Amino acid sequence: MSIATTNPATGQVLKTFEAMSTEQIDAAIERADLAYQQLRETTVDQRARWMNTVADLLEEDRDEIARIMTQEMGKTYVAAQAEVTKCASACRFYADRAPSFLADQPADASAVKATRAFIRYQPIGVVLAVMPWNFPLWQVLRFAAPALMAGNTGLLKHASNVPQTALLLEDVFRRAGFPEGAFTTVLVGSEAVDRILSDPRVRAATLTGSEPAGRSIAQIAGRELKKTVLELGGSDPFVVMPSADVDRAAEVATTARCQNNGQSCIAAKRFIVHTDAFDAFAEQFAANMAALRVGDPMDPGTDVGPLASQRGRDEVHAQVRDAVDNGATVLCGGELPGGDGWYYPPTVVTDLTPEMRMWREEVFGPVAGLYRVSSYEEAIEVANGTSFGLGSNAWTRDEAEQERFAVDLDAGNVFINGMTTSFPELPFGGVKNSGYGRELSELGMREFCNTKTVWVGEGVASAGAGAHAE
Repeated sequence: MSIATTNPATGQVLKTFEAMSTEQIDAAIERADLAYQQLRETTVDQRARWMNTVADLLEEDRDEIARIMTQEMGKTYVAAQAEVTKCASACRFYADRAPSFLADQPADASAVKATRAFIRYQPIGVVLAVMPWNFPLWQVLRFAAPALMAGNTGLLKHASNVPQTALLLEDVFRRAGFPEGAFTTVLVGSEAVDRILSDPRVRAATLTGSEPAGRSIAQIAGRELKKTVLELGGSDPFVVMPSADVDRAAEVATTARCQNNGQSCIAAKRFIVHTDAFDAFAEQFAANMAALRVGDPMDPGTDVGPLASQRGRDEVHAQVRDAVDNGATVLCGGELPGGDGWYYPPTVVTDLTPEMRMWREEVFGPVAGLYRVSSYEEAIEVANGTSFGLGSNAWTRDEAEQERFAVDLDAGNVFINGMTTSFPELPFGGVKNSGYGRELSELGMREFCNTKTVWVGEGVASAGAGAHAE
């Protein structure tokens, strides 16, 4: 099996790699396990020095890293540069905050009849990370930075269309000073994941990807009794109420739908607009989407580059055609362009109904579904009427409505009057079929820690002590 870098802007194969053999996989796991035995004994301050060096290297090599990402998966070069910068910032965040996130937490010793009682956070071992191509650096760093700062080591099985980014990440951690094997890339196909996760030296897994991939990882981990964190798909609602700043909402909606060429789990995908604001929003939103420049992702003037694969573009177009064939209306876009590359125009589709694929499926491209509702209650019904629950947006200047949205939206993230994004400071994850567990913040670091209870008594034996302990 070969693993290739194929430029989505041209369809040309730029570089190929051979998948690792069984022996090479076993050697990588062994290196990761040996590195864990070493890393767990280092101080948090030492790990912080290495992690800050990772940030330095990312910033020094930003333009070259961004170029590789753009060539491998098609995101605009400007967006790729911003992604590298965000990753460097996250590395520094965890380097700075890990001492407090990992500090012992005292408990009420007298309540549990101890002289001392506290909670200690310790690493658990080698963690397998199965990561997607759409944010090939950020998705990995938001796992790796907290996990390695906690003293774990990482095995990266990256998406097969971004092998150069995957190998680059391993090199950055090595150059930063982390022990050999602390972060290791395994160039393998999905068929090797079962073998890796079943290895007793691998203690946990994290995956960002599709529902089927999440179910597969969860099944393996369940069989092996190993911890998992899953961040799966999303079909995020973007609700606009009458009190909203409609022009601002339409402006942000355009970015929210087309960020990363529309290939983001937390991109707004279903735009649910109250009838009193619908016409104004629809007109402005469609005009904004139609005005976006589609083209060469290396050109700084490009707004939307190609989709990452021909298969992905074909799927997006099939979803749009299914909607049109069943009576939907296209306000802009919706036609396959000619020429090389896997481009798709920003598209707005309205008059959607439940029998259409777009009503129930995630659309992974620059295509927006536009829904008209007549009340808050109907907006919530449509917003929550999906199997997903990752991010969500609500636009209203009514404070009572803001509070209701915060409670009523079934999602791991609720952003009011702003675009859903991820911050190192805030936990990130979903509910329902969008997965479970949390990344980022102190919660993300502690997902792969042994939360250990420590109880200390006086140390003086007494007759009958422990006779009734349970």
